[in-house]
Amino acid sequence: MSGLLAELQWRGLLHGATPGLEEHLERQRPVTVYCGFDPTAPSLQLGNLVPLMLLKHLQLGGHRPIVLMGGGTGLIGDPSGKPGERPLLGKDEAQANVERMRAQMARFLDFRDDRALIRNNADWLVKEQLVDFLRTVGKHFTINIMLQKESVKARLEAGLSFTEFSYMLLQAYDYLQLFDREHCTLQVGGSDQWGNITAGVDLVRRARGADVHGLVAPLITTASGAKFGKSEAGAIYLDPALTSPYKFYQFWMNTDDRDVETYLKLFSLRPKDGPDGIAALMGMQTRHPGHREAQEHLANELTERVHGKDAMESVVAANAILFGDWDPQRAQAGAFDILAQEIPTGAVPRTGGTLVDAIVASGLVKSKSEARRQLEQGGIYVNQKRETADRPLAEGDWLAGGNLLLRKGKKDYALLRVGPA
Repeated sequence: MSGLLAELQWRGLLHGATPGLEEHLERQRPVTVYCGFDPTAPSLQLGNLVPLMLLKHLQLGGHRPIVLMGGGTGLIGDPSGKPGERPLLGKDEAQANVERMRAQMARFLDFRDDRALIRNNADWLVKEQLVDFLRTVGKHFTINIMLQKESVKARLEAGLSFTEFSYMLLQAYDYLQLFDREHCTLQVGGSDQWGNITAGVDLVRRARGADVHGLVAPLITTASGAKFGKSEAGAIYLDPALTSPYKFYQFWMNTDDRDVETYLKLFSLRPKDGPDGIAALMGMQTRHPGHREAQEHLANELTERVHGKDAMESVVAANAILFGDWDPQRAQAGAFDILAQEIPTGAVPRTGGTLVDAIVASGLVKSKSEARRQLEQGGIYVNQKRETADRPLAEGDWLAGGNLLLRKGKKDYALLRVGPA
C-alpha cells in the first residue's frame, strides 16, 4: 500500500475498503467522493470529525469531496448503532439543521471553484414516487441480503420499523443519484456505515455496471473505553451556541496522555516527521509529560479550525488567566467575552462604586461585612492582584474597555462588566 491510502492507514483513518480502491484512486484522478451527514441534531458533533477528516485528506490528495446533507434521509433516521428508533424530525427542523451544518463544513473543506460540493438528498428523495423507487431500487435488493447487514441484525430483537428498514435503500439510492449527477465513485463514512455503503456500491454496479467503491474509518473510543466525543456534560458540538469555544478547547486540553497521539494523527494536519511533525511533538511529550504540549497543540489547532483564529487566541488567553500566570492587563476584549460565558458575570456602573460594593455585586460574598473580612484576610484579588482594604474603584481597574476580574481564594472567580447595574 502506498500514497494516499498509506497516509490514511498511518493516521488511523482506514478501517476497511472495497477491493481495488487503491488502483481506482490512482487510475481515475480526480475521484469524486462523498460522505453523508444526517441533520438529526442542530450541529455537527465531534463524532462527525472523523468522516470530515477523511474528506479533507482526500481533497488534499487531489480528489473532489461532496458533502451530502441528509435533508431527506434525516426525516427517516439511520438505525445503525442505535438501540431503538429515534423520533422523526419535522421537515422544517431538518432543513434548519442542514443550514447550520452547511457553514460548519466550510471550516474543513475548500469549496472555492467547485473544489468541493454540498448537495442535499431532499432534492431527489422528497419528491420520489414510491412505485418508481421500488422499481428502480427495490428490485436490486433481496430481503435475505438486507437481513444480513449488521445495522439490521443488531435491531431485529428490539424491533425495527419498516421506516428504518428502508434507510439502507435510501442511502444506496443517494449513491446512484450522485453517480448519475456528479460521476461520484467513492463513498466514505464510519465503520458502522459499512453495510449501507456496500449496499450503495452494489446498487450502482448492478444498475449502471460501474466501478465504484467504499471506504470506512474505525469508530473511535478513548483509552478508558468510552465513546469519543462525549464529556460529562454530554456531546461536544461544533456550534459555539451549544458548546462554547472555551469548553471545546478544554475538551482537547483534557485529553488523556494515552489518547493524545491518536487524536493528533486523526484530527491534526501535522505531518508525521519534521520539526513540526507529530513524532517530534510526541518526543517532547515523552520527555516532559507534565507540560502537556501535545494537548496544547491539539487544542489550539482544532479550536482555530472550528471557531477561527480570533476565538482560539481569546480562549488561550482566558485559559492562561484562569490557570496560568498570564497578566489580565494584557488581555483583549475577546478574552473577557470568553470568560463571561464560563464564570459568574454581572454588570455594574463604571463610576461611583467601591471595591466592597463590587465584591458583593459579583456574588463572591453575601454581605459587605463578609467582603471586608475577606479583604482583611488577604483573600480577594482584583485582576489577579491581592487587595487588603476597601477603596473606590479606579479607571485603571477596568480592563479592555470595561472588565473587572475578581477572585476569592484560589479558585472562585467572577467577572464584572460595565453596564447598567
